[in-house]
Amino acid sequence: MTESYDTLKVERQRGVAFVTIDHPPINLLDTALTGELARLQGDLATDDTTRVVVFRSADPEFFIAHADLAMIRNLPRDADGAAAALAGFHGFLERWRTADQITIAQLEGRARGGGSEFALALDLRFAAIGRATLGQPEVALGIIPGGGGTQRLARLLGRARALEVVVGCDDVDAQLAQQYGWVNRALPADELAPFVERLAYRIAAMPARAVRQAKRAVDAAAVDFDAGLAAERAAFGECMTDPELDARFDAALARGVQTRQVELDLDAVLDELTRPGD
Repeated sequence: MTESYDTLKVERQRGVAFVTIDHPPINLLDTALTGELARLQGDLATDDTTRVVVFRSADPEFFIAHADLAMIRNLPRDADGAAAALAGFHGFLERWRTADQITIAQLEGRARGGGSEFALALDLRFAAIGRATLGQPEVALGIIPGGGGTQRLARLLGRARALEVVVGCDDVDAQLAQQYGWVNRALPADELAPFVERLAYRIAAMPARAVRQAKRAVDAAAVDFDAGLAAERAAFGECMTDPELDARFDAALARGVQTRQVELDLDAVLDELTRPGD
């Protein structure tokens, strides 16, 4: 059975929902895509037949580019207001983390910023060697990762590597992401989809109650996660009060950020934006 949203295609087979993100030109995490992912959450919450959800992309060069800068700019500019507004996005991602289903990111192409944070909120991540790229470029624009990235990366990578990713703003390829613990495995591009499909069907065939309870037991190890998200919201809120923030966003957009051509090599633009004297 195949279901079509405007930005997603959902196909359910043998207890697995294969969700293909299809939101040209770069699968931007904007209000349209976020809204449909939230709608999908609601549909899955009442679906007892779907045991596993696999997210993949129709675009081989972009999984999810990043969060829409316009959406971020529209957040309140006082620290408390911005933090409160961000709570909704945290809740959206937390609902994916705590879903009854096992959720999997099949990463091909770029997943930066909010796109990376969406993948981080899922249970498992597998990346195509030579094709997948992950990154958290927010600090270069004067903000911080605001979708749980500071918390999930610190828990997966450790403090030093998380800081390298967050304040270095460099792209990370699939093999380094595997070495750091950002993804479960890096696989040759032609082996990625078959591996994920086999794993998804295998998990879907397991006793559903045991899978749910195993996920809840593992999640219990992440103590004080809510406190960490609150700290991230407070820090993000402070960034939103920066009087230079609009100028930084304008400079990024003027250099072509959120256009397909520039997003394919975003590191080069970030280097320009952060060059001393600019």
